[in-house]
Amino acid sequence: MDLSSVILTTGSSACFFKLVNCGINKLSKPESACRNVWKWRNISTSFVHSFITGIWAVLCFYLHPQMAEDLIATYSVFSHALVSVSIGYFIYDFIDMVLNQKFSQSWELLFHHGVVITCFGIAVFSCRYVGFAVVALLVEINSVFLHLRQVLRMANLAKTTIYRVNSMLNLGTYMVFRITTLAWMTRWLVLNRDKVPLFSYTVGSVGLAIMTAMNIVLFYRLLHSDFLKSTREAKKEKEM
Repeated sequence: MDLSSVILTTGSSACFFKLVNCGINKLSKPESACRNVWKWRNISTSFVHSFITGIWAVLCFYLHPQMAEDLIATYSVFSHALVSVSIGYFIYDFIDMVLNQKFSQSWELLFHHGVVITCFGIAVFSCRYVGFAVVALLVEINSVFLHLRQVLRMANLAKTTIYRVNSMLNLGTYMVFRITTLAWMTRWLVLNRDKVPLFSYTVGSVGLAIMTAMNIVLFYRLLHSDFLKSTREAKKEKEM
């Protein structure tokens, strides 16, 4: 993909997710979600992005297995397009949060999006590390359950069976597709230090360090909210 194709794909992606957001706004929503319609639309749009890119990332390695052997120079148009589409989504979501949410409530995600856009941008414009970026997008498999969790909570379904099942799937995929994937990416970057230019290595290292810290904190919050807290509440009910 040349520069014009990258810009077209990225721009089209941003417009597509804006349309998805508008479409979700026209659908019926739970009464409980009406207290914060913007958040409901934002999370639902994020769910759509995760669902699409999570499956797409798996297909990239399935259809082009050579990419797994060389994450630096080997890639396909299919995988390059995936990273470009994700950049478009993160640009759209960045702007959406800036316009509709207080900075004090969104600075962590804004910072996260800025790092991702920078790292993915290096990959698509240099046509190197595309495979590495696709590995990073495997995280979106977990994001499907993570966003579904938020949707269910906003719909006041936090005490239902589907929420409990989703919580277990969320925690399981979190360990596999977030914690393990980030650890593997960090190991790969260290082992391939001599093959990666200093600038790209620095950006990648800083980005991975930030992502790892954020994901460890988020994992603790999820564990505490969905399992530790509920366990303590169940014990209190039995004591009463």
